[in-house]
Amino acid sequence: MARRVAVVGGGSSGLACIKCCLDEGLQPVCFESSDDMGGLWRFKENPEADRASIYHSVIINTSKEMMCFSDFPIPAHFPNYMHNSLIMDYFRMYADHFQLTKHIRFNTKVLQVKQRSDFSQSGQWDIETENKEGKKEKHIFDAVMICIGHHCQPNLPLHDFPGIDTFKGQFFHSRDYKTPEQWRDKKVVVIGIGNSGGDIAVELSKVTKQLYLSTRRGAWILNRVWDNGLPWDMLFNRAIDRLKNVLPFNFFSGLVESQLNKRFDHALYNLKPQHRLFSQHPTLNDELPNRILSGTVQVKPNVRRFQGSSVEFDDGSVVEDVDLVVFATGYRFSFPFLASQVLSVSDNKASLYKYVFPHELQRHTLAIIGLVQPLGAIMPVSEMQARWATRVFKGCAKLPSVVDMMKDIQCKKKTMAQRYVSSQRHTIQVDYISYMDEIAEQVGVRPSVLRLLLTDPRMGLNVLLGPCTPYQYRLQGPGKWAGARQAILTQWERVAQPMQTRPCPAAEPHRSFLWPLMVSAAVVGVAFYINRSKLPTFLQDPTELLERIKVFMPAL
Repeated sequence: MARRVAVVGGGSSGLACIKCCLDEGLQPVCFESSDDMGGLWRFKENPEADRASIYHSVIINTSKEMMCFSDFPIPAHFPNYMHNSLIMDYFRMYADHFQLTKHIRFNTKVLQVKQRSDFSQSGQWDIETENKEGKKEKHIFDAVMICIGHHCQPNLPLHDFPGIDTFKGQFFHSRDYKTPEQWRDKKVVVIGIGNSGGDIAVELSKVTKQLYLSTRRGAWILNRVWDNGLPWDMLFNRAIDRLKNVLPFNFFSGLVESQLNKRFDHALYNLKPQHRLFSQHPTLNDELPNRILSGTVQVKPNVRRFQGSSVEFDDGSVVEDVDLVVFATGYRFSFPFLASQVLSVSDNKASLYKYVFPHELQRHTLAIIGLVQPLGAIMPVSEMQARWATRVFKGCAKLPSVVDMMKDIQCKKKTMAQRYVSSQRHTIQVDYISYMDEIAEQVGVRPSVLRLLLTDPRMGLNVLLGPCTPYQYRLQGPGKWAGARQAILTQWERVAQPMQTRPCPAAEPHRSFLWPLMVSAAVVGVAFYINRSKLPTFLQDPTELLERIKVFMPAL
């Protein structure tokens, strides 16, 4: 019989897990507590407890070619940066194409996941669930994949803000924000300059009387639209990634910071942080500089205290009559249905081998999928983790000893502590290409650039110098996809297609006289040099010189 695998959560990571289980001949059962798939990307007017929540206008920060599942490209006519509703459309297409929905039990909450009494021999798990009618069931599974993400439990550190209990206005976490209309002509303070904080500040500033954006450290601001109007994440490739790993950290950071400051001077805009660009998860926002320049957003330091309806900042400035405070202060993650001896979480830190496997289990039949924060898209990362985990469950891939796994965990923690600003936000950071390659190595699907350059030079150059799209991990090895090569060769066409909505006449070629003039000048110079002894004669009778030059002149 096929090994039964429980998948907890039906978001993007859960869908990838179902698909990977089916690819490996496993039998998945997905438990989704809500009535639909999509997880974080499913917009609902009213936030629900213990579930991710987004605002109506959310557009993803990663482009479609970089965020798609590796064997299912997003339709060419979809925009490069998609609204949350289009992301949901794509998930439904994916689920329909691979017939995933029939494996999902909606409105079913997981109450408990615990090891069976014979776990050391069987590796099996007891799982208790509850449906919307309150009926509880118990199940036995051979393996478990947990895909609940890290945006379910808001971090609301009210103890860090003296006087918040006296505040007369309204305050809430950014997960509770939906639309800006009700805050028209109000004064609003947004605390936090991550991606949610920046987006909400920009959106609210279009209707508010004044918006104040409070940040402790400042931030480097990237924009979705990069050089030549192309998506930012399509311009980072393996060559640049290797250069980043070779060059000194501060030098490479300085190069990119210089590029960002050409767009706008971060110091002039009161945004420049003390840390380097790659020492904090960057903020992507195309509109924020414009809102600051137009005065609708004022950048302020950290909040010192609240008093009544006023907010005092660390620089001593005070804003009176504040109507709303939005805490864009991030999230905490935990696994309440797991016993602490299986996996403990403290200060957003969990001890996982390559961010996937609890290293101390006697049987490696539990995988945490999607518990990473990449500088890039999470969907391909979760899919790669799921490909690895399912092969471990089958016995096709082996994990190292507990000692070696612990060394890897400690090494990653040390590297992260050295590089990143100390924050609970920076406990699960990974670099997209490096991490994808690391996990792909475990699966046996990491593309060999050298082999491709020797056997298929065109593809090799695309893999080395082109965007590191997920299709690269379907070129070889387990799960090889016949359409991967064509998907890579046509990726730029899919980038361009959604923008081709108006026929633009090709520019008429203008004849340039620069080249003939340069050739003529060279010919005259050579003629003068060859006949330099006869120069006085030619100067008395120039017609003879012109006749000699004509022999060498190109026909115009």
